[in-house]
Amino acid sequence: MLLSPFEWTISKRYMLPGKGEGFIALVAGISVGVVMLSVALLVVVMSVMNGFRAELLDKIVGLNGHAIVQAYGGRLDNWQNILQDIRKTPGVTSASPLIEQPLLVTFNGRVEAVLVRGNTSEDIRGLGDKVVAGDISMLKPDAGEVAIGVRLAENIGAQVGDTITIINPAGRSTPFGQVPRQVGYRVAAVFEIGVYDYDKAFVVMPIADAQTLMLIGDTIGMIEVTTDDADSAGEYLEPVARRLAGQAVVNDWKTINASLFEALEVERVAMFFALSMIVLVAAFNILSSLVMLVRAKTRDIAIMRTMGATRRSLLKIFVTAGFTVGAIGTGGGLLLGFLILAFRQGIVNVIQVVTGQNLWDPSVRFLTTLPSRPDPVEIVGIALLALILSFLATLYPAFKAASTDPVQVLRYE
Repeated sequence: MLLSPFEWTISKRYMLPGKGEGFIALVAGISVGVVMLSVALLVVVMSVMNGFRAELLDKIVGLNGHAIVQAYGGRLDNWQNILQDIRKTPGVTSASPLIEQPLLVTFNGRVEAVLVRGNTSEDIRGLGDKVVAGDISMLKPDAGEVAIGVRLAENIGAQVGDTITIINPAGRSTPFGQVPRQVGYRVAAVFEIGVYDYDKAFVVMPIADAQTLMLIGDTIGMIEVTTDDADSAGEYLEPVARRLAGQAVVNDWKTINASLFEALEVERVAMFFALSMIVLVAAFNILSSLVMLVRAKTRDIAIMRTMGATRRSLLKIFVTAGFTVGAIGTGGGLLLGFLILAFRQGIVNVIQVVTGQNLWDPSVRFLTTLPSRPDPVEIVGIALLALILSFLATLYPAFKAASTDPVQVLRYE
Protein backbone atom coordinates (compact mmCIF):
# COMPACT_ATOMS: atom_id res chain seq x y z
CA MET A 1 0.00 0.00 0.00
CA LEU A 2 1.99 3.01 -1.32
CA LEU A 3 1.32 6.42 0.19
CA SER A 4 1.29 9.77 -1.57
CA PRO A 5 3.26 12.64 0.04
CA PHE A 6 -0.04 14.09 1.32
CA GLU A 7 -1.12 10.80 2.90
CA TRP A 8 2.28 10.20 4.48
CA THR A 9 2.40 13.76 5.91
CA ILE A 10 -1.03 13.41 7.54
CA SER A 11 -0.14 9.92 8.86
CA LYS A 12 3.01 11.27 10.54
CA ARG A 13 0.99 14.14 12.01
CA TYR A 14 -1.53 11.72 13.51
CA MET A 15 1.22 9.42 14.84
CA LEU A 16 2.64 12.39 16.79
CA PRO A 17 -0.39 14.08 18.40
CA GLY A 18 0.02 17.75 19.23
CA LYS A 19 -0.97 19.92 22.18
CA GLY A 20 -4.24 19.03 23.83
CA GLU A 21 -3.99 15.45 22.56
CA GLY A 22 -1.85 14.07 25.37
CA PHE A 23 -4.38 11.40 26.29
CA ILE A 24 -4.41 10.04 22.73
CA ALA A 25 -0.59 10.00 22.78
CA LEU A 26 -0.65 8.16 26.11
CA VAL A 27 -3.00 5.49 24.77
CA ALA A 28 -0.84 5.07 21.64
CA GLY A 29 2.27 4.78 23.81
CA ILE A 30 0.61 2.13 25.95
CA SER A 31 -0.30 0.26 22.75
CA VAL A 32 3.34 0.30 21.63
CA GLY A 33 4.45 -0.89 25.09
CA VAL A 34 1.93 -3.73 25.24
CA VAL A 35 2.85 -4.96 21.75
CA MET A 36 6.55 -4.77 22.64
CA LEU A 37 6.14 -6.69 25.90
CA SER A 38 3.89 -9.34 24.37
CA VAL A 39 6.30 -9.99 21.48
CA ALA A 40 9.28 -10.05 23.86
CA LEU A 41 7.52 -12.51 26.17
CA LEU A 42 6.67 -14.81 23.27
CA VAL A 43 10.25 -14.72 21.96
CA VAL A 44 11.76 -15.37 25.39
CA VAL A 45 9.36 -18.13 26.45
CA MET A 46 9.45 -20.02 23.14
CA SER A 47 13.26 -19.73 22.92
CA VAL A 48 13.69 -21.00 26.49
CA MET A 49 11.27 -23.88 25.87
CA ASN A 50 13.12 -24.80 22.68
CA GLY A 51 16.43 -24.51 24.49
CA PHE A 52 15.24 -26.65 27.37
CA ARG A 53 14.12 -29.41 25.01
CA ALA A 54 17.24 -29.20 22.84
CA GLU A 55 19.70 -29.09 25.76
CA LEU A 56 17.96 -31.94 27.51
CA LEU A 57 17.96 -33.99 24.31
CA ASP A 58 21.63 -33.22 23.61
CA LYS A 59 22.73 -34.21 27.10
CA ILE A 60 20.58 -37.34 27.29
CA VAL A 61 21.52 -38.49 23.79
CA GLY A 62 25.16 -37.50 24.33
CA LEU A 63 25.35 -39.83 27.32
CA ASN A 64 22.99 -42.66 26.33
CA GLY A 65 23.06 -42.52 22.54
CA HIS A 66 20.02 -42.45 20.28
CA ALA A 67 18.92 -45.96 21.26
CA ILE A 68 19.69 -48.73 23.72
CA VAL A 69 19.71 -52.46 23.00
CA GLN A 70 19.02 -53.98 26.42
CA ALA A 71 19.25 -57.68 27.17
CA TYR A 72 16.49 -59.54 28.95
CA GLY A 73 17.74 -60.52 32.38
CA GLY A 74 20.50 -57.90 32.27
CA ARG A 75 23.08 -60.08 30.51
CA LEU A 76 23.75 -60.12 26.79
CA ASP A 77 25.69 -63.23 25.78
CA ASN A 78 27.53 -63.42 22.48
CA TRP A 79 27.50 -59.63 22.54
CA GLN A 80 30.56 -59.24 20.29
CA ASN A 81 28.70 -60.71 17.29
CA ILE A 82 25.57 -58.70 18.07
CA LEU A 83 27.68 -55.54 18.33
CA GLN A 84 29.23 -56.13 14.93
CA ASP A 85 25.80 -56.81 13.44
CA ILE A 86 24.44 -53.53 14.81
CA ARG A 87 27.42 -51.57 13.52
CA LYS A 88 26.73 -52.89 10.00
CA THR A 89 23.10 -51.73 10.13
CA PRO A 90 22.37 -48.88 7.67
CA GLY A 91 21.98 -45.53 9.45
CA VAL A 92 24.01 -46.57 12.50
CA THR A 93 27.12 -44.44 13.00
CA SER A 94 28.46 -46.09 16.18
CA ALA A 95 27.64 -48.76 18.75
CA SER A 96 29.34 -49.39 22.09
CA PRO A 97 28.97 -52.03 24.80
CA LEU A 98 27.70 -50.69 28.10
CA ILE A 99 27.16 -51.93 31.63
CA GLU A 100 24.82 -50.02 33.90
CA GLN A 101 23.86 -51.20 37.37
CA PRO A 102 22.37 -49.47 40.44
CA LEU A 103 24.66 -50.01 43.45
CA LEU A 104 25.70 -48.21 46.62
CA VAL A 105 28.72 -46.02 47.34
CA THR A 106 30.10 -45.06 50.73
CA PHE A 107 32.67 -42.49 51.84
CA ASN A 108 33.40 -41.20 55.34
CA GLY A 109 30.25 -42.81 56.69
CA ARG A 110 27.98 -41.35 53.98
CA VAL A 111 26.06 -43.75 51.75
CA GLU A 112 24.43 -42.87 48.42
CA ALA A 113 22.61 -44.88 45.77
CA VAL A 114 24.53 -44.64 42.51
CA LEU A 115 24.38 -45.88 38.94
CA VAL A 116 27.68 -47.55 38.04
CA ARG A 117 28.46 -47.37 34.32
CA GLY A 118 31.07 -49.49 32.64
CA ASN A 119 32.17 -47.74 29.44
CA THR A 120 34.73 -48.40 26.74
CA SER A 121 37.89 -46.30 26.69
CA GLU A 122 36.56 -44.33 23.71
CA ASP A 123 33.33 -43.43 25.51
CA ILE A 124 35.26 -42.45 28.65
CA ARG A 125 37.48 -40.13 26.59
CA GLY A 126 34.25 -38.53 25.27
CA LEU A 127 33.60 -37.21 28.77
CA GLY A 128 36.84 -35.23 28.69
CA ASP A 129 35.17 -31.87 27.96
CA LYS A 130 32.81 -32.34 30.91
CA VAL A 131 35.53 -32.90 33.53
CA VAL A 132 35.65 -30.16 36.19
CA ALA A 133 38.44 -31.68 38.30
CA GLY A 134 41.05 -34.40 37.89
CA ASP A 135 42.18 -36.35 34.83
CA ILE A 136 39.77 -38.78 33.19
CA SER A 137 42.59 -40.37 31.17
CA MET A 138 43.59 -42.12 34.42
CA LEU A 139 40.60 -44.47 33.98
CA LYS A 140 42.25 -47.60 32.65
CA PRO A 141 41.35 -51.28 33.10
CA ASP A 142 42.48 -52.73 36.45
CA ALA A 143 43.80 -49.33 37.61
CA GLY A 144 41.15 -48.99 40.29
CA GLU A 145 40.18 -45.46 39.13
CA VAL A 146 36.67 -44.03 38.63
CA ALA A 147 35.03 -40.74 37.67
CA ILE A 148 32.00 -39.45 39.58
CA GLY A 149 29.37 -36.77 38.99
CA VAL A 150 29.87 -33.36 40.58
CA ARG A 151 26.63 -33.54 42.63
CA LEU A 152 27.54 -36.99 43.92
CA ALA A 153 30.95 -35.65 44.94
CA GLU A 154 29.23 -32.86 46.87
CA ASN A 155 26.75 -35.22 48.52
CA ILE A 156 29.35 -37.64 49.88
CA GLY A 157 32.11 -35.05 50.35
CA ALA A 158 34.59 -36.80 48.05
CA GLN A 159 37.34 -35.08 46.06
CA VAL A 160 39.86 -36.12 43.44
CA GLY A 161 42.34 -38.50 45.09
CA ASP A 162 39.89 -39.84 47.70
CA THR A 163 39.04 -43.52 47.83
CA ILE A 164 35.35 -44.41 47.75
CA THR A 165 33.87 -47.84 48.37
CA ILE A 166 31.31 -49.31 45.98
CA ILE A 167 29.05 -51.97 47.46
CA ASN A 168 27.53 -54.70 45.30
CA PRO A 169 24.80 -56.49 47.33
CA ALA A 170 25.01 -59.48 44.98
CA GLY A 171 28.35 -60.62 46.38
CA ARG A 172 29.75 -64.08 46.91
CA SER A 173 28.20 -66.95 48.85
CA THR A 174 29.92 -68.11 52.05
CA PRO A 175 29.05 -70.66 54.76
CA PHE A 176 27.58 -67.70 56.65
CA GLY A 177 25.36 -66.57 53.78
CA GLN A 178 25.58 -63.97 51.01
CA VAL A 179 28.33 -61.43 51.63
CA PRO A 180 28.10 -58.09 49.77
CA ARG A 181 31.09 -57.29 47.62
CA GLN A 182 32.91 -54.09 48.65
CA VAL A 183 35.61 -52.64 46.42
CA GLY A 184 37.57 -49.43 46.94
CA TYR A 185 38.22 -47.09 43.99
CA ARG A 186 40.22 -43.90 43.78
CA VAL A 187 38.40 -40.85 42.39
CA ALA A 188 40.43 -39.81 39.34
CA ALA A 189 38.03 -37.21 37.95
CA VAL A 190 34.83 -35.31 38.71
CA PHE A 191 32.56 -34.47 35.76
CA GLU A 192 29.45 -32.38 35.18
CA ILE A 193 27.01 -33.52 32.50
CA GLY A 194 24.59 -30.67 33.23
CA VAL A 195 21.62 -32.93 34.03
CA TYR A 196 21.10 -33.06 37.78
CA ASP A 197 19.91 -36.68 37.91
CA TYR A 198 23.05 -37.82 36.09
CA ASP A 199 25.49 -35.67 38.03
CA LYS A 200 24.20 -36.92 41.37
CA ALA A 201 24.26 -40.64 40.56
CA PHE A 202 26.77 -41.65 37.90
CA VAL A 203 30.02 -43.46 38.66
CA VAL A 204 31.97 -44.20 35.47
CA MET A 205 34.66 -46.88 35.20
CA PRO A 206 36.25 -49.04 32.46
CA ILE A 207 33.97 -51.83 31.30
CA ALA A 208 36.42 -54.54 32.42
CA ASP A 209 36.38 -53.15 35.98
CA ALA A 210 32.58 -53.09 35.94
CA GLN A 211 32.46 -56.74 34.89
CA THR A 212 34.80 -57.65 37.76
CA LEU A 213 32.84 -55.61 40.28
CA MET A 214 29.53 -57.16 39.29
CA LEU A 215 30.89 -60.70 38.84
CA ILE A 216 29.28 -61.10 35.42
CA GLY A 217 32.26 -62.42 33.47
CA ASP A 218 32.61 -61.49 29.82
CA THR A 219 29.04 -60.27 29.38
CA ILE A 220 27.41 -56.86 29.15
CA GLY A 221 23.97 -55.48 29.93
CA MET A 222 23.27 -53.29 26.91
CA ILE A 223 24.60 -51.72 23.74
CA GLU A 224 24.47 -47.97 23.18
CA VAL A 225 23.68 -46.99 19.58
CA THR A 226 24.11 -43.68 17.77
CA THR A 227 22.55 -43.02 14.36
CA ASP A 228 22.95 -40.29 11.76
CA ASP A 229 19.44 -38.99 12.54
CA ALA A 230 18.10 -39.08 16.10
CA ASP A 231 14.47 -38.80 14.98
CA SER A 232 14.81 -41.89 12.74
CA ALA A 233 16.68 -44.08 15.25
CA GLY A 234 13.68 -46.35 15.79
CA GLU A 235 13.25 -46.95 12.06
CA TYR A 236 16.94 -47.69 11.54
CA LEU A 237 16.99 -50.27 14.35
CA GLU A 238 13.72 -51.99 13.50
CA PRO A 239 15.52 -54.87 11.68
CA VAL A 240 17.82 -55.29 14.71
CA ALA A 241 14.81 -55.47 17.02
CA ARG A 242 13.30 -58.26 14.89
CA ARG A 243 16.53 -60.26 14.87
CA LEU A 244 16.97 -59.94 18.65
CA ALA A 245 13.34 -60.71 19.53
CA GLY A 246 13.26 -62.80 22.71
CA GLN A 247 16.87 -61.98 23.50
CA ALA A 248 16.93 -58.19 23.86
CA VAL A 249 14.67 -55.16 23.45
CA VAL A 250 15.50 -52.02 21.44
CA ASN A 251 14.33 -48.65 22.80
CA ASP A 252 15.11 -45.32 21.17
CA TRP A 253 15.41 -42.03 23.07
CA LYS A 254 11.78 -41.13 22.30
CA THR A 255 10.51 -44.27 24.03
CA ILE A 256 12.87 -44.01 26.98
CA ASN A 257 12.00 -40.35 27.66
CA ALA A 258 8.51 -40.28 26.15
CA SER A 259 6.67 -38.83 29.16
CA LEU A 260 9.22 -36.05 29.67
CA PHE A 261 9.33 -34.81 26.08
CA GLU A 262 5.56 -35.13 25.59
CA ALA A 263 5.03 -32.99 28.70
CA LEU A 264 7.48 -30.41 27.33
CA GLU A 265 5.68 -30.30 23.97
CA VAL A 266 2.25 -29.86 25.60
CA GLU A 267 3.61 -27.10 27.82
CA ARG A 268 5.23 -25.40 24.84
CA VAL A 269 1.98 -25.31 22.85
CA ALA A 270 -0.01 -24.15 25.88
CA MET A 271 2.44 -21.33 26.61
CA PHE A 272 2.35 -20.14 22.99
CA PHE A 273 -1.45 -20.08 22.99
CA ALA A 274 -1.65 -18.24 26.32
CA LEU A 275 0.93 -15.61 25.41
CA SER A 276 -0.65 -15.09 21.99
CA MET A 277 -3.66 -13.73 23.87
CA ILE A 278 -1.44 -10.89 25.10
CA VAL A 279 -0.72 -9.94 21.47
CA LEU A 280 -4.47 -9.91 20.87
CA VAL A 281 -4.92 -7.57 23.84
CA ALA A 282 -2.25 -5.31 22.36
CA ALA A 283 -4.16 -5.25 19.07
CA PHE A 284 -7.30 -4.14 20.92
CA ASN A 285 -5.25 -1.32 22.46
CA ILE A 286 -4.28 -0.19 18.97
CA LEU A 287 -7.94 -0.34 17.95
CA SER A 288 -9.07 1.76 20.93
CA SER A 289 -6.36 4.39 20.37
CA LEU A 290 -7.32 4.69 16.69
CA VAL A 291 -11.03 4.97 17.53
CA MET A 292 -10.21 7.84 19.91
CA LEU A 293 -8.00 9.45 17.23
CA VAL A 294 -10.79 9.23 14.62
CA ARG A 295 -13.31 10.80 17.00
CA ALA A 296 -10.86 13.59 17.87
CA LYS A 297 -10.10 14.26 14.20
CA THR A 298 -13.64 14.08 12.85
CA ARG A 299 -13.64 17.79 11.90
CA ASP A 300 -10.21 17.48 10.23
CA ILE A 301 -11.43 14.44 8.30
CA ALA A 302 -14.48 16.34 7.09
CA ILE A 303 -12.35 19.31 5.95
CA MET A 304 -9.97 16.99 4.06
CA ARG A 305 -12.96 15.38 2.36
CA THR A 306 -14.28 18.77 1.20
CA MET A 307 -10.81 19.62 -0.12
CA GLY A 308 -10.77 16.53 -2.33
CA ALA A 309 -9.30 13.75 -0.19
CA THR A 310 -10.74 10.42 -1.25
CA ARG A 311 -12.10 7.74 1.03
CA ARG A 312 -9.19 5.54 -0.07
CA SER A 313 -6.69 8.18 1.06
CA LEU A 314 -8.30 8.45 4.50
CA LEU A 315 -8.34 4.68 4.78
CA LYS A 316 -4.62 4.50 4.01
CA ILE A 317 -3.79 7.33 6.43
CA PHE A 318 -5.37 5.68 9.46
CA VAL A 319 -4.24 2.15 8.57
CA THR A 320 -0.68 3.46 8.27
CA ALA A 321 -0.90 5.29 11.62
CA GLY A 322 -2.19 2.22 13.46
CA PHE A 323 0.03 -0.29 11.69
CA THR A 324 3.12 1.80 12.42
CA VAL A 325 2.31 1.61 16.14
CA GLY A 326 2.18 -2.19 15.85
CA ALA A 327 5.37 -2.33 13.76
CA ILE A 328 7.32 -0.18 16.24
CA GLY A 329 6.07 -2.35 19.11
CA THR A 330 6.99 -5.55 17.24
CA GLY A 331 10.50 -4.33 16.43
CA GLY A 332 11.03 -3.14 19.99
CA GLY A 333 9.69 -6.45 21.32
CA LEU A 334 12.12 -8.48 19.20
CA LEU A 335 15.03 -6.33 20.40
CA LEU A 336 13.91 -6.57 24.04
CA GLY A 337 13.44 -10.32 23.73
CA PHE A 338 16.96 -10.84 22.36
CA LEU A 339 18.43 -8.65 25.11
CA ILE A 340 16.66 -10.69 27.79
CA LEU A 341 17.87 -13.94 26.22
CA ALA A 342 21.44 -12.63 26.04
CA PHE A 343 21.48 -11.80 29.77
CA ARG A 344 18.99 -14.43 30.94
CA GLN A 345 21.23 -16.18 33.45
CA GLY A 346 22.37 -12.88 34.98
CA ILE A 347 18.74 -11.77 35.28
CA VAL A 348 17.83 -15.01 37.04
CA ASN A 349 20.78 -14.60 39.42
CA VAL A 350 19.83 -11.01 40.26
CA ILE A 351 16.21 -11.98 40.94
CA GLN A 352 17.41 -14.83 43.16
CA VAL A 353 19.60 -12.45 45.17
CA VAL A 354 16.83 -9.86 45.53
CA THR A 355 14.07 -12.33 46.46
CA GLY A 356 16.23 -14.84 48.31
CA GLN A 357 14.55 -17.65 46.36
CA ASN A 358 16.17 -20.37 44.26
CA LEU A 359 14.39 -19.86 40.93
CA TRP A 360 16.41 -22.47 39.04
CA ASP A 361 16.80 -25.51 41.27
CA PRO A 362 18.65 -28.12 39.13
CA SER A 363 17.07 -30.94 41.15
CA VAL A 364 13.68 -29.79 39.78
CA ARG A 365 14.64 -28.34 36.39
CA PHE A 366 17.01 -31.18 35.38
CA LEU A 367 19.47 -28.70 33.83
CA THR A 368 21.95 -26.62 35.84
CA THR A 369 21.54 -23.40 33.79
CA LEU A 370 18.68 -21.65 32.01
CA PRO A 371 18.92 -22.72 28.34
CA SER A 372 17.87 -20.84 25.21
CA ARG A 373 17.69 -21.74 21.54
CA PRO A 374 15.84 -19.18 19.34
CA ASP A 375 14.14 -20.68 16.31
CA PRO A 376 14.26 -18.22 13.35
CA VAL A 377 11.06 -19.67 11.86
CA GLU A 378 9.20 -19.25 15.15
CA ILE A 379 10.49 -15.71 15.63
CA VAL A 380 9.34 -14.74 12.13
CA GLY A 381 5.96 -16.32 12.93
CA ILE A 382 5.69 -14.30 16.17
CA ALA A 383 6.52 -11.07 14.32
CA LEU A 384 3.99 -11.84 11.58
CA LEU A 385 1.32 -12.65 14.18
CA ALA A 386 1.84 -9.28 15.88
CA LEU A 387 1.87 -7.38 12.58
CA ILE A 388 -1.22 -9.13 11.19
CA LEU A 389 -3.23 -8.52 14.37
CA SER A 390 -2.06 -4.89 14.40
CA PHE A 391 -3.17 -4.48 10.78
CA LEU A 392 -6.58 -6.06 11.44
CA ALA A 393 -7.08 -3.78 14.45
CA THR A 394 -6.71 -0.70 12.21
CA LEU A 395 -9.42 -1.67 9.72
CA TYR A 396 -12.54 -0.75 11.71
CA PRO A 397 -11.44 2.78 12.76
CA ALA A 398 -9.94 3.37 9.29
CA PHE A 399 -13.23 2.44 7.57
CA LYS A 400 -15.07 4.58 10.11
CA ALA A 401 -12.90 7.57 9.21
CA ALA A 402 -13.26 6.93 5.49
CA SER A 403 -17.07 6.79 5.75
CA THR A 404 -17.32 10.18 7.53
CA ASP A 405 -19.94 12.43 5.88
CA PRO A 406 -18.47 15.97 5.70
CA VAL A 407 -21.95 17.52 5.26
CA GLN A 408 -23.15 16.13 8.58
CA VAL A 409 -19.96 17.16 10.41
CA LEU A 410 -19.71 20.72 9.04
CA ARG A 411 -23.42 21.54 8.96
CA TYR A 412 -23.24 23.84 11.98
CA GLU A 413 -19.68 25.14 11.50
